[in-house]
Amino acid sequence: MANNIQDTEDKSHAYEASSITVLKGLEAVRRRPAMYIGDIGMRGLHHLVYEVVDNAVDEAMAGHCTEIRMTVNKDGSVTVEDNGRGIPVDIHVEENRSALEVVMTVLHAGGKFTRDSYKVSGGLHGVGVSVVNALSERLIAEVKRDGKKWRQEYHRGDPVAPVKDIGSARGSGTSICFMPDSEIFKSTDFSFDTLIERLRELAYLNRGLKIIAEDERDGKRVEYKFDGGLSEFVKYLDENRTPIHKGVIYVSQTREEVPVELALQYNDGYNENIFTYVNNINTVEGGTHLVGLKSALTRTLNNYAEKNKLYKKEGFQLSGDDVREGLTAVLSIKVAEPQFEGQTKTKLGNGEVKGIVEQIVNDKLGQYLEEHPHAAKSIIEKSVNAARAREAARKARDLTRRKSALESGSLPGKLADCTTNDVDRSELYIVEGDSAGGSAKQGRNREFQAILPLKGKIINVEKARLDKILDNDELRTLFQAIGVMGGIPESKSDSNGNGNGGGEAEAPGKEEQDEDFIKKVRYGKIILMTDADVDGAHIRTLLLTFLFRYMQPLIRQGRVFIAQPPLFRVAKGKQVRYAHDEGERDKYLKELGTQGVYVQRYKGLGEMNPEQLWETTMDPEKRTMWVVTLEDAAAADRMFSILMGDAVEPRRQFIEANARYVTNLDV
Repeated sequence: MANNIQDTEDKSHAYEASSITVLKGLEAVRRRPAMYIGDIGMRGLHHLVYEVVDNAVDEAMAGHCTEIRMTVNKDGSVTVEDNGRGIPVDIHVEENRSALEVVMTVLHAGGKFTRDSYKVSGGLHGVGVSVVNALSERLIAEVKRDGKKWRQEYHRGDPVAPVKDIGSARGSGTSICFMPDSEIFKSTDFSFDTLIERLRELAYLNRGLKIIAEDERDGKRVEYKFDGGLSEFVKYLDENRTPIHKGVIYVSQTREEVPVELALQYNDGYNENIFTYVNNINTVEGGTHLVGLKSALTRTLNNYAEKNKLYKKEGFQLSGDDVREGLTAVLSIKVAEPQFEGQTKTKLGNGEVKGIVEQIVNDKLGQYLEEHPHAAKSIIEKSVNAARAREAARKARDLTRRKSALESGSLPGKLADCTTNDVDRSELYIVEGDSAGGSAKQGRNREFQAILPLKGKIINVEKARLDKILDNDELRTLFQAIGVMGGIPESKSDSNGNGNGGGEAEAPGKEEQDEDFIKKVRYGKIILMTDADVDGAHIRTLLLTFLFRYMQPLIRQGRVFIAQPPLFRVAKGKQVRYAHDEGERDKYLKELGTQGVYVQRYKGLGEMNPEQLWETTMDPEKRTMWVVTLEDAAAADRMFSILMGDAVEPRRQFIEANARYVTNLDV
């Protein structure tokens, strides 16, 4: 157990100065920060915190840390503390300076290049904390070890003074406090909500680890500790869905020194949600561990169904997509020397892992099905129904493609297309209603702006299978206008017959899939333009749900936007101002004075004439738009299931918790 390991130190595997391996070079971090943290926007900013937290979690995985505390301080800096062993402070032989200073100032310096200090770790390349230091205006590192407390301060990566002994201390651990450099980052304002999504995830992945997060700017505080680990993670993800069998199926076994943990549950929904991790790193591109899981699921369920004669048709086989409909699963493995594709660590390449995961899941899931026949029957029946619906969807796709071929690729009649052939420059406005659509068509720049008006609300795709979605006129029009004829492309197991119970070949990663998808898309920007009232917000949410579930590459590539039409027109004579909220309205009233001022509140886009709509909402030189991003797929999936799923109570709780943040409520 982790608590016991802290009490007895194995001298042969001691974490001392000699454990720190140095690979020279910290140049160019400040000059090219995006190479190390992805970008210098909000994603890169928050990545700094994740790098420091991941080091603390590595101590927990090594059995030496039971608690991590992350604090956003009042001045905007962040402090991360753990009760691990503490970074070594004695003199590093090769560098002739404190090992703490080496770790903090030298790229590729750390205890993770040798298996003596860390058997597994997330910070594989050892660049994390030194990069954080290099990109911080100031950083203070404090270490408790051997009854003493040590401290060193840095300025933009350089030590201000040598490591100092600042007194006695009980226990052990490391504290890193840093202020991101405003010369590097566009903004240094941390989002507490963004940070705690990752911290919650880490607490689920490391059963029993306590993670505390505080925001001293407004007093927010959360504490995570999940003794149920991955099983609790799946329950959390599926909180708003109805399971079709009792309890979460949990698998845990180690083979060939690779610990494998899997938790899964089937629900009555139609979406597949599989999240995979290697050494706590979210492998969003999948890899060999995901291939092994998918192969095992398909083979095991087909074998069980055939053995127990659950198929009515002789020779019938379920595909991989069939057995994964309505599945929520979290797979977490630990690998001593993971082979990732690049520093982004998003796809696992270790060939041996596929067989390990496949064997464990085959054995353990097969055993579960034999011991729980009612659950097994429910899962098989759902998969068979998915197969029938998938066949219906294939026929609908084929029919749409045949129609498109006969019509020589004609576009929907309601679409007012643009004239340019430059995809990157072109924009598609998806507009609510014919009235707003008419104004938008007249006010647009016809060269690069296309308009697609929708009549009413599209169906809620969260509650519909693909065959029903492709049968819906409005959604079919959307697929066709955007350029993905016939709906979403078939999956690999649909198109190559590989989901026949004999395992699945490795599917391309999300980047390759995104590229193939984007090649078919006709517009560089997809812009949702709805009224600023309750109905408009509902339509926008329906459209975002549709795009998240069936056109996620558009979101991942930053091609989806939300238009921000003004709520008010404030006019005095020839002076006109447009306000997006009441605060801006009041500001303009103060500027113009109260005498002879006319204030108009727009209830809908249709109330604007074409010139006003262009000037306020469509003119690239003046408009305001929000870009839709996908920071956390698991969090996004759960949010859409709350907003658009069947469960009422979680939605009520969400509304009550967030009601105080609502502005400009239309009642």
